[in-house]
Amino acid sequence: MTATDLKAGSDPLLSNYELGVAFDEMFGRAKSIRPAYQSVAQRLRELPSGEMDQRQRAADLSFLHQGITFTVYGREEGTERIFPYDLMPRIVTGKEWTHVEKGLEQRIRALNLFLNDVYHDQKIFKDKVVPAELVFSCPHYRKEMRGIKVPKGIYITVVGTDLVRVEEGEFRVLEDNLRVPSGVSYMLANRQVMKKVFPLLFQKYSVRPIDDYPRYLLQTLKEITPRQYDEPTVALLTPGVYNSAYFEHTFLARQMGVELVEGRDLVVHNKIVYMRTTAGLRRVDVIYRRIDDDFLDPRAFRKDSMLGVPGIFEAYRAGNVTLANAIGTGVADDKAVYAYVPAIIKYYLGEEPILPNVETYLCSDEKERAHVLANLDKLVVKAVGESGGYGMLIGPHSTKAQQDEFRTKILENPRNYIAQPTLALSTAPCFVEGKLDGRHVDLRPYVLYGDEVRLVPGGLTRVALKKGSLVVNSSQGGGSKDTWILYNDPAEE
Repeated sequence: MTATDLKAGSDPLLSNYELGVAFDEMFGRAKSIRPAYQSVAQRLRELPSGEMDQRQRAADLSFLHQGITFTVYGREEGTERIFPYDLMPRIVTGKEWTHVEKGLEQRIRALNLFLNDVYHDQKIFKDKVVPAELVFSCPHYRKEMRGIKVPKGIYITVVGTDLVRVEEGEFRVLEDNLRVPSGVSYMLANRQVMKKVFPLLFQKYSVRPIDDYPRYLLQTLKEITPRQYDEPTVALLTPGVYNSAYFEHTFLARQMGVELVEGRDLVVHNKIVYMRTTAGLRRVDVIYRRIDDDFLDPRAFRKDSMLGVPGIFEAYRAGNVTLANAIGTGVADDKAVYAYVPAIIKYYLGEEPILPNVETYLCSDEKERAHVLANLDKLVVKAVGESGGYGMLIGPHSTKAQQDEFRTKILENPRNYIAQPTLALSTAPCFVEGKLDGRHVDLRPYVLYGDEVRLVPGGLTRVALKKGSLVVNSSQGGGSKDTWILYNDPAEE
């Protein structure tokens, strides 16, 4: 079957498919199917009527049996749900991935150097590349981290960077998630389900594997141990069963073969962290923590925290335990600091950014604030410290009352808000009501940083399941799909 044989609207399966101004992952400008999607399209046409529905039910059942859930807050019908999964894979060619990979490696190195500088020499402030006040006013800046040496100078061990594809097909960085990035378990679960539901199709494609992520994560964590020890003890610290990402915490701990612990399972003696076991206390060297800074240690941060470990910060400051990611990394994923990342890359690496930022307006700047206030109906406004799709105004989809609300918030606290153009996020084919239709997507690859930078070839493709919606976050009702990175580009074969 050639590219001209299948066009949007020419096939019953595609009769609902609408192409807009956004870049479409499956269809080119001539409305013919891109080479990477040819085999998928052919396979779908060969399936008997109702087969996709059956396979979707099989996928949903697999997620249910595995307990793969997520939390949607503020919904009367309940919060705990099976993670929505779309059967159509998102396909990225090898050439495209090579570009993304280089850009992400460049970004994590530069941000790590920035954090090291912020908490030590602060040369970037002295050279007036980044305003000191912007960093010091960030809620995630931790003055307690000043002068503390972290193992191998690595502040960022795990990063989940959100990428979007714009009209020209170019990948851009939407934001960096450096504190406790989540979602990697869904990436791995999506792949497992796809192999079960479409085994022959998966085998036909030359898809790069992602199954080694837990092994890479454990290896990376061991590389940042604070003491020379052949087999350092690693533990994963979770807030507990009521956390929205608890499934992921248990999944990763099990896959890595490490203990899953809560704050009550750890104790500090003489500035050394121990884990309570049935055989007695066991020293812990590295903690992959999934608890925010504020709740880590009631002696150092929030005194009312019941989730953390009293004294753990003293052990950390003494160099007796490694916390990944390091305390205070949130400075570098503040959405206002994000606007300076291209300058940060140039300053520390002497290179042009490989992956560009999205144009960003800082409401703390008088001129840019005036532009934002005059264009609230056209821009996306975000609170700098929020995540998960919360604290956000999507101008074109907002009401006058919502715009007025954000106008007041911006004027009351300009530092807390940034704005960006409303992007036409790329669309990808999704199986909706028996047919394929385009939905907006983003991509969150996961980057690990130890002795070297490691990426598994893939990521979590998040989908805005509601037609026309630009909000892909699972906490706001979005879903996900498997992401296939190809060894070979079909167009080049």
